[in-house]
Amino acid sequence: MKQRFTTIIWSVIYLLLLLSMLTPFSIISAFLVILPVVILFTALDVRSFILHMLPVWLIVGIMSPVYVMLAAYFLIPALAMGYCYRKRSPAMRVLKFGISAILLEMLLLLMIGTAFFQLNLSEYIDEIVKITTAPLEEMGVNSGLAGQIVWTPENLDLLSQRTMQMIPFALIISSFLMTVVTHALARPILNSMGFAVPALKRAREWRFPRSLIWYYLLIWIMSIASHDSNNNFIEMIVINAMPLLQICFMIQALGFFFYLTHLKKWHPIVPFIAAIPIVLFPPMIILGILDLAFPLRQSISNKKR
Repeated sequence: MKQRFTTIIWSVIYLLLLLSMLTPFSIISAFLVILPVVILFTALDVRSFILHMLPVWLIVGIMSPVYVMLAAYFLIPALAMGYCYRKRSPAMRVLKFGISAILLEMLLLLMIGTAFFQLNLSEYIDEIVKITTAPLEEMGVNSGLAGQIVWTPENLDLLSQRTMQMIPFALIISSFLMTVVTHALARPILNSMGFAVPALKRAREWRFPRSLIWYYLLIWIMSIASHDSNNNFIEMIVINAMPLLQICFMIQALGFFFYLTHLKKWHPIVPFIAAIPIVLFPPMIILGILDLAFPLRQSISNKKR
């Protein structure tokens, strides 16, 4: 009876999140709307899950078909993650399935929009850049900063071009964040409902494949080779791959500090303090690179013994 009441509550939360998707809160709702479906699909059998979904979809469908389209869009990654939870899959596999599902959907929507609805992504980005920079340009003129920041047509075109090239990076990061937020919230909720959900490895055990170093070296060579060339394809690869690899090395460096804190029995707040310079000072990723390239953790552990 308690579980039935809980699932009804989550159905109501799902309805409210869907209704908020066309409001100014849509950015927050987009990161949370997958969560209720994941919980319901994991906790219920297929028949009960459908019975919980139908009333919500009928209500939002009466209000606007757009809500149904949004619900259908977020349903697929939610089912993918819920299926993994049902199978008691490792947490990393859940994240992979969730990220892949969201990313593939985003790419599919771009393809459909371009092929069937004449979506011109370049023009859309140009318009967004103009709308975004207009207040900054006005503020610069009013405050006497126009001489420092000049939004010429050439600068706006360059900004639009760079934004267009960064779309793959934005899609990957968005998919990653949506999946991680969903897992971070779904796991304790499902555990409290009696469904064992595997956790990610502890932060001190985070390690990426050593091959990332070779990828980073390759991208670095490509960035030098494409510096004075007009090869937009290589430039796009570099612009997107470089920050992704740097984020990986930041996570690796953070994992190293968690390991060091555990080994030395330092205060638990130390890794979080260390995260500040790692994020704000990019050269700090060298710690992550060194931790991958050399057995730092093993050598530190052996010294302690």
